[in-house]
Amino acid sequence: MTSDEALNAEGPLAREVPGFSPRTQQREMAARIESVIEDGGVFIAESGTGTGKTFAYLVPALLSGKKVLISTGTRHLQDQIFHRDLPRVRDALGKPVSTALLKGRSNYLCLYRLEQAQGTGEVAAHIEHLRTWSKLTRDGDVAEVEGVAEDSPVWPLATSSTDNCLGSRCSRYESCFVKRAREQALAADVVVVNHHLFFADLALREEGFGRLLPGVETVIFDEAHQLPDIASNFFSASVSSHQLFSLCRDVEADARHNRSGVTSLPEAARQLERATVDYRLSFGVQPRREPLERSRADKQYRAAFDALRARLVDLCAVLEIAAPADEGMANCFRRASNVLDKLLLFDESHAEEYVAWFETNARHFTLRLTPIDVAPAFRDYLGTTNAAWIFTSATLSMAGDFTHFQTRLGLEDASTARWESPFDFAHQALLYLPSGLPEPSAANYTDLVIDAALPVLEASRGRAFFLFTSHRALNHAAQRLRGHSPYPLLVQGDMPRSALLDRFRSLGNAILLATGGFWEGVDVSGEALSCVIIDKLPFAAPDDPVLQARAAALEATGHNPFMEYQLPEAVIALKQGIGRLIRNENDRGVLMLCDPRLQTRRYGRSFLDSLPPMPRTRDVETVRDFFERCAV
Repeated sequence: MTSDEALNAEGPLAREVPGFSPRTQQREMAARIESVIEDGGVFIAESGTGTGKTFAYLVPALLSGKKVLISTGTRHLQDQIFHRDLPRVRDALGKPVSTALLKGRSNYLCLYRLEQAQGTGEVAAHIEHLRTWSKLTRDGDVAEVEGVAEDSPVWPLATSSTDNCLGSRCSRYESCFVKRAREQALAADVVVVNHHLFFADLALREEGFGRLLPGVETVIFDEAHQLPDIASNFFSASVSSHQLFSLCRDVEADARHNRSGVTSLPEAARQLERATVDYRLSFGVQPRREPLERSRADKQYRAAFDALRARLVDLCAVLEIAAPADEGMANCFRRASNVLDKLLLFDESHAEEYVAWFETNARHFTLRLTPIDVAPAFRDYLGTTNAAWIFTSATLSMAGDFTHFQTRLGLEDASTARWESPFDFAHQALLYLPSGLPEPSAANYTDLVIDAALPVLEASRGRAFFLFTSHRALNHAAQRLRGHSPYPLLVQGDMPRSALLDRFRSLGNAILLATGGFWEGVDVSGEALSCVIIDKLPFAAPDDPVLQARAAALEATGHNPFMEYQLPEAVIALKQGIGRLIRNENDRGVLMLCDPRLQTRRYGRSFLDSLPPMPRTRDVETVRDFFERCAV
């Protein structure tokens, strides 16, 4: 059976999967993927919303009979593919393929750390709850746990990280849930992971992919537009206050069971904790994100860095003495030495290939050494196997041009193809470009955007995503609209994202104010979401240290950083935000883009040419008429 036969109107998917609709774009995409899986190579596929890209790659993958690794953007999408889409396709095709879901180690209960865990109050109650659950669970996946919030402080005590995992030296290794999950992945025909896990474990051969990846014959990246930034983080070196505080906490916890007789361990850990706090304060009170070079000349920074390094050296020395007597201490010694090696990198000058920068919030800091160009390293990884590599997403091109995505990952020789959405945007959607708004740099810009949005929100009767490019604008809009909106107002940060979306769907007429994570990976079908309003074109902040370094590198080689980097990045981000509006063939909605630069700047055409084909208006009365027709 071919993919085309499986996906046509007479095929098994149409017979066996409720709600399945044959789509020409889906069959064409599946046929191309089928050919790549058979012949090898690298293929980049952009498929508009509604194409059915998940089935378009699952069908040829399962029909191939080869070992397949599927990597997607988030754990939520992982679960969706593994628990919903993959079983449907497998059962419809009648293919008895074995499957495995593999998550990062922090998603699994650590039996060893749970045994050591101590706490008071609610944390103590959660520890007891987890100990009871640990005797009942088969997989140890913490997503199964009820009654413990995702952000509960118990999770760092009951799960492991790459830093603190004891590996095969652990006394609970044979019953380890992470070990069991990786053994299942090695034996499975199809393995589903997420991008962060793919890159994190690819770096550490002993962590599982060293054995898994060489046996894989096909690698499929869904939501592939996220890969350049995730790869950039993967190829970075970093040191954070979270790492240091976690190390100190574990040293003090292990010291309670320590048989080495080294009594100075707790004090050495406390000294490092204090030095970590002082180092954070050396950056100033306000949150910052800047090149590290700007701070190195500051005397307070220099003294705090030297003290942090000295305290970390002291802790390493004490742990080295304690390590032979206790495996927990041996692991802490390895961690401390590793963090020290990385910290020393930030006291050196580096070649032009890297940018050293820092980011702080109220209590914490992160130091990063980020490669300016990840393409050579990523290209090398692709060359380590003979697998077929497939990259797919709804947003990989700018007006049909894949150059930016290909260049960032070193995929210049890959074949490409794109399929438009099968949805009828000409009748299902309306693009509203309000007139009279000033440049986004105007001091009162957000207030004027809200003024322009109010009649649209009235016409849509709520039912809207109001998306912002900054938390400052989001907070200002929330402050102004709270208590003054006739419709329920939901604000990002008031509750967890999943709870916020459930609330939005159940209310049916709410306005959700959001930024960041709500621009992508959010699926609300039906009338509950009938309007998407976007305040500005989503250009990255011009003072971002990585952006500045990459722009300078492009300029030094005769390229135009705005046209070749900043603009394509913003176009792809805008396409993601717009993709929230029309999710099925019955959805109707208005897209309101407030930024006047779409009309006043020449680059505005690049954004408009990348949008689905829909009628445009600058008249709010046309918006009202659209919603009135929708209500008929």
